Amino acid sequence: MNTGNAGAGGTDPRIVALGGGHGLYATLTAMRYLSSDITAVVTVADDGGSSGRLRAELGLIPPGDLRMALAALMCAPKALEDFQTAGDPETRRRHELWAEVLQHRFGGRGALAGHPIGNLMLAGLTEVLGDTVAALDELRSMFGIKGHVLPMSTVPLDIEADVSGLEADPRISREIRGQVAVATTPGKVRRVRLIPEDPPACESAVEAIDSADLVMLGPGSWFSSVIPHVLVPDQLKALQRTSARKILVVNLAPEPGETPGFSVERHLHVLHAHADTFRVDHVLVDEASVPAGREREHLERAAGLFGAELVVGDVAVPGRQVHDPAKVAAVVNELCEGEPNRYSDRADA
Repeated sequence: MNTGNAGAGGTDPRIVALGGGHGLYATLTAMRYLSSDITAVVTVADDGGSSGRLRAELGLIPPGDLRMALAALMCAPKALEDFQTAGDPETRRRHELWAEVLQHRFGGRGALAGHPIGNLMLAGLTEVLGDTVAALDELRSMFGIKGHVLPMSTVPLDIEADVSGLEADPRISREIRGQVAVATTPGKVRRVRLIPEDPPACESAVEAIDSADLVMLGPGSWFSSVIPHVLVPDQLKALQRTSARKILVVNLAPEPGETPGFSVERHLHVLHAHADTFRVDHVLVDEASVPAGREREHLERAAGLFGAELVVGDVAVPGRQVHDPAKVAAVVNELCEGEPNRYSDRADA
């Protein structure tokens, strides 16, 4: 892989992946086919399940999506292949075991029921060290994880949405607050914002974006895991000024609750409505989600809102609405071996 910006001496390209939840997990797995130098920047607005309970009880940044990112980097293909190539199958076995342990949820009906072990470890380390980033660094050091996991902001965030379709008059919108509430609303989400409105960015995440060779955004829950990354002012500024190649990966299908009935084109329009100065090099969509013809022509124009080339490829697991990490990695690798980054000489936006 050659992004056109990789460091001297054949070192791995610096990749930053932005997102949250299962979408980010898939992207991280894909990128680990290409590099060991990966930074995951994770949304921190979850208020449901184990993360919501720990957030409410301890006042911490919700740990769930951070935990998933750590597990993805730990058991991704290149990480495990490195151990096999080095003749160290025992270390590989331990990595697979601990990745499973981080994700394992306690059963039963008591106070621990539903909590993943990794959430409790991260919450405990955060209390001891007094800082979420330090706790994440300690866990990656403990498990020998290559790459970094960082929160999008240094404070827990809330998502608030304008939702129509909840009143008799469809023109009237209602404010819905909370990630779970937004994701499960029966209405149509029109716009989202973060609370606080001007949240502090994680400085390490901004630095990673500034120095990246490749930045990936998406797929994932569009309103709660993708769009929030362009709503943190200092992070958006970093995305605007970075010389990295930027690729936006669009969801394979509408998501119940957040984007019911959304076309691929609609996903792009709502992202652009939230950050009309955001630019990317490529918009990647699965060929099965956009038939050739007029619909694809409309999508090309929507990609043009970001100054982007539309890339249509086979990136899904056959018969399932999930991205295939190996296929995504292959397409990204091909893109990065193409023309030099058209934005490398762009002035700060």
